[in-house]
Amino acid sequence: MKSNYDKKPFIQASGGDCWTGWEAITRIIGEQGGRVVVLETYPGVNDDEVVPQLKGFLPGRFFFTKDAFLPEQQISELVYPDVTDDDIFGYITRLSMVDFFDPVRLGKMREAIGSEAGPVYIYGPGATLVAERWDLLVYFDMPRWEGQLRFRRNEVANLGLTDKTAKASLQYKQAFFVDWRVADKHKKPLLSRWDFVVDTTVAGHPKIVAGTALNEAYGLIVRRPFRLVPFFDPGPWGGQWMKEVCDLDRSQSNYAWCFDCVPEENSLLIRFGDILFETPAINLVFAQSRALLGDAVQARFGDEFPIRFDFLDTMGGGNLSLQVHPTTEYIREHFGMDYTQDESYYILDAEDDAVVYLGLNDGVVPGEMVSALSAAQEGGKGGDGVGGPGERGDGQGDRAGGLGFDAEKFVGKWPIKKHDHVLIPAGTVHCSGRNSMVLEISATPYIFTFKLWDWGRMGLDGKPRPINIGHGQRVIDWSLGPERTKKELINVVSAVDEGPGWREERTGLHEREFIETRRHWFTGKVMHHTGGSVNVLNLVEGREAVVESPSGAFEPFIVHYAETFVVPEAVGEYTIRPVEEGARCATMKAFVRKNP
Repeated sequence: MKSNYDKKPFIQASGGDCWTGWEAITRIIGEQGGRVVVLETYPGVNDDEVVPQLKGFLPGRFFFTKDAFLPEQQISELVYPDVTDDDIFGYITRLSMVDFFDPVRLGKMREAIGSEAGPVYIYGPGATLVAERWDLLVYFDMPRWEGQLRFRRNEVANLGLTDKTAKASLQYKQAFFVDWRVADKHKKPLLSRWDFVVDTTVAGHPKIVAGTALNEAYGLIVRRPFRLVPFFDPGPWGGQWMKEVCDLDRSQSNYAWCFDCVPEENSLLIRFGDILFETPAINLVFAQSRALLGDAVQARFGDEFPIRFDFLDTMGGGNLSLQVHPTTEYIREHFGMDYTQDESYYILDAEDDAVVYLGLNDGVVPGEMVSALSAAQEGGKGGDGVGGPGERGDGQGDRAGGLGFDAEKFVGKWPIKKHDHVLIPAGTVHCSGRNSMVLEISATPYIFTFKLWDWGRMGLDGKPRPINIGHGQRVIDWSLGPERTKKELINVVSAVDEGPGWREERTGLHEREFIETRRHWFTGKVMHHTGGSVNVLNLVEGREAVVESPSGAFEPFIVHYAETFVVPEAVGEYTIRPVEEGARCATMKAFVRKNP
């Protein structure tokens, strides 16, 4: 059956004009601007594209915030305590944008701006800090995912730096722990003040919209269901399922991940008239956190979206890395995060031989397991990472130059099938095996994975991926044997309620996790209520369903198989039914549990 998965979902704005092209953008800036125009930019905006266009169309003197920044060596020293020497992990920074400025340089730039008759254009991160007062604020925004792609293409550098050729993974790490945190802290108070916002996500196709129109659109979005723009990425263990179901490029070797509800990195597409404007989804969280999340959830998490949905595709691929996530106390102490990466695997699809590695076997001695992991890691590098030599998918994973880690000696191996739900509280050793399609439902801190063993394979760059046995051994729940694993973590399903044409089940999560999940099987209409928390759902069975408001508060919203969608808390009551009358469908819904 032909795929109906929508890769470019959008929300229709109720009003507001949008313009495309540099000539139109600079005309608007020129007409609306006064003596001082600030042109704020988010990390990832490509100055090499934007600046020549602005200078080519706008008469006046340009000042660049980078010229008032600290020297690069001092910036590197400034961020080092948060960036650290670790290949993957750092510490959530407490720096602010003003910390990147050299006070002397900043003072001189302000004096020079004050002496100009105008028009004056101040461009770059922190432009509003340089100007202090301005006549027009234009914000050049950038979704994090596109920023990551630009790191990979050597198009942009980290905040305050100029080296675009640095290793992309290290650029990403610095952005995650420092740049994006600093830029978001600076952006939040500007959302209510920006006059225009420019979308430069697609090179050569910029778009501009009035800030009031964009903010009105954010207010509209949190009164209805919506989807984020999914993105897909290959991996050393990636599979083939998403190519067919999500209609992806068949010429790619594999797709490992789909991130379809990670607002920190995903985009929103908003259509103004007939123009699609792309905006970082995190802006919605900043601008409408209470209506989106719910009052109690916002009080608990602030302007962070606490639930993440994504796909892990190993169909025809290989095992994920054997891994463990930090406990709450560990992630807080070592990385500065307030809550940890509890998660679960909902099995969307599986072959007959699909398994999950979960928990420990009886009698495991911690020191023995750690020694075996360390010996395997020192045993050499090898394998192609896609199910060939070095990744047999059977838990052994021979390594060139040495014997691999015997996972089945230490780690539980459990068969799984379609619609199973596996719970993975922090501290649980786990990974999905090959030939499964996982809907991962988890808390949002999404990079804090301690890899213990990678099955003797290389990453897509031909180099070993970092292993984190040192961190991992300190957080493993060594008491989690087979009896507890089976009882507490695998298909802990209980009936909740039922009615004509529908049945509701509780499928988790674990008592240590703050997310609750409910599965609804239905052939008719099901009534839902957000119940004080943002709801995140995925249509895990059935070709398509329609989400409706009993009071007609929003237009009917169609979702297709495997699509994740968000229902803001402000929506309240909503219903879901099959588009085709009598068709069998199922949704998985996640929300934040109420405090006891």
